[in-house]
Amino acid sequence: MTYRIGVDVGGSFTDFAVFDTGTEKISTLKVFSRPDAPGEEILAALDIFSVRDGIEPSEVSYFTHGTTVGVNTVIQRNGHDIALFTTKNFEDVLQVARLKIPEIHNLYSVRPEPLISRDRVFGIEERMLATGEILKAPNEEDVERAVRAALEAGSKGIVLAFLHSYRNPANENAVKAMIERLAPQLPVVSSAATWPIIREYERTITAVISGYVQPRVANYLDRFEQVLRERGVACPLLITKTNGGVMGIDQARAECVQMILSGTASGVIGAGYLAKASGFDRIMSLDIGGTSADVAVIVDGEAQYGTGELIGDFQIHVPSVSVSSVGQGGGSVAWIDRLGVLHVGPESAGSTPGPVCYGRGGTKPTITDAMAAANLIGHMPLGYGAVNVDHTASKAALAPLAEELGIGVEDLAGNIVDISVSGMYAEVSALVSRFAIDPREFYLFAFGGAGAMLACFLAKELDMRGVVVPPTPGVVSAYGGLIADLKNDFIRTVYCEVSDEALADLCATFDVLETEARDWLETQGYRGRNSIRLSADMRYLGQSFEIETPVEAAWFREGDAALVRRAFHREHNRLYGHADEEAGVQMISLRLVISGTTPKPPLNPIAVATDPAKPRFHVEGWFSGRSWVTGVYHRADLAAGHRLRGPAIVAQDDTTTVVPPAFDVLVDRFGNLVITKTEF
Repeated sequence: MTYRIGVDVGGSFTDFAVFDTGTEKISTLKVFSRPDAPGEEILAALDIFSVRDGIEPSEVSYFTHGTTVGVNTVIQRNGHDIALFTTKNFEDVLQVARLKIPEIHNLYSVRPEPLISRDRVFGIEERMLATGEILKAPNEEDVERAVRAALEAGSKGIVLAFLHSYRNPANENAVKAMIERLAPQLPVVSSAATWPIIREYERTITAVISGYVQPRVANYLDRFEQVLRERGVACPLLITKTNGGVMGIDQARAECVQMILSGTASGVIGAGYLAKASGFDRIMSLDIGGTSADVAVIVDGEAQYGTGELIGDFQIHVPSVSVSSVGQGGGSVAWIDRLGVLHVGPESAGSTPGPVCYGRGGTKPTITDAMAAANLIGHMPLGYGAVNVDHTASKAALAPLAEELGIGVEDLAGNIVDISVSGMYAEVSALVSRFAIDPREFYLFAFGGAGAMLACFLAKELDMRGVVVPPTPGVVSAYGGLIADLKNDFIRTVYCEVSDEALADLCATFDVLETEARDWLETQGYRGRNSIRLSADMRYLGQSFEIETPVEAAWFREGDAALVRRAFHREHNRLYGHADEEAGVQMISLRLVISGTTPKPPLNPIAVATDPAKPRFHVEGWFSGRSWVTGVYHRADLAAGHRLRGPAIVAQDDTTTVVPPAFDVLVDRFGNLVITKTEF
């Protein structure tokens, strides 16, 4: 008997999902995160699993791990000082960026300071032409001068981003080899090796983010690996990726940007799998943790993907699950500005000290405190017994704000919830427009520690079909890492007009990408089933930006450019409602994604109800400033076919589901709570 473990480290809690390969059962756990001592939360969980379930570290055969250490490093700007080597006379690439201001309607809005200050950007005498021809090769004397200056400036690493290296990385490779001889202690990140895309700033900022987080991520992964090995976990360690797959820990150390959104992506993957297996083909996932609320669109179990996701103040341009985030999590702090206006977030109480009602030293009122003050959570222990909610403390924390606003504590609690939901609504509206979907056709799939707590309020505002709460919503991100496939992306910039003549060269490029992809799977030690997906970034001649279009390898082998163009016209029409089939089509990049399938735990039906559902007790709950008699149910008491009428509270070890008035609940055969509106 062996065990497969998925772990997701969040701002407040670290979540665990364990699959017993013998019994095919899933067990779960949440423990407080330890940002002060990374890795200690994992050791604590292994001790609990050993005592509670009899699981020994030596029996672990598969271990995946998602973390926010990379994204938090960028957001908090606490990475190491690094230098940027770029083509001489292009040293201002980070300052020039895209000449956009963050808020287009605010003329006083300023762009954020680059992650690398201008005094640590050094020009190298080299030049690559757009054709890939070397016009000027770098010389070691010039590189030595730049390395010496970088060291004198206190740099702890170097990023290389030369002009046109996407076409030919020879100059970047040569300079990297020189640096490794001159200063072997400095880690070097090459933009061509990170993600070889055509646009100079996009390629540079992606490499800069990777280099900026690399020392901190590498140290974290070293510690992570060390504590597991010392405890006796001997299996290969895998890290969840921004693209929703997993990769080996050595690749994660070298390609940090590939894991910068790992926790967020694994939650979406977990939600997609659970929703599809339960029969929900159109969902929007809602993952609310301690710091943020993350929303993604999932159709037929497949998440929507894109590039240019925002990480703090900057975009990364590697393929990633498309997620919209807003700074309203369970730990987001409520505050009043100098004009007397109530706000929620983006500051978060995090894990330490956490919300006031957790009794861990927190003093600032949060969304969780608002829900506790409204008497909607905390009637049973939270976080697998880690927290007993102090309702009196939460009310005391809200009281000064309520007094300043001249309203009651319960009214303030309702206002805090309304403000947090309005922030989510704005982000979701942008996501709906981006993917041209109608939210009335979608369910909101709620998970994370606070997702089920707030989901109904958001679904009501968006007029969605309803809310689905899976059996263990608090650990869906950990579950996603557990079931995620091995996955990697490959890209080549081809920059040509789509024609029958061009397809022969494109076919050769595809063959190279396929070889690289299969070699990558082999280096991961994978020998099972795999799949390959091919796409191309295309646009009409004269357009500035392209769209990713699914294509088939057979079209290239047959040399039929008409099929490729037709696919682009269809995709353009789907996204924008029109297509110009007479216009020429240009292909910028060819993409390939390879996936190695991993085992998936089955979803088993639960017992069927024989009697009506009964609450364990009733409480006085407050919704929008009004008192309601509210039944409190325990999730373990509910069986398939049970129906509840709101207002209701469903408590369980990992989260609390809050069902407002005018909502009904049906427990489906897999144990999901399917919550639908009855009236408004």
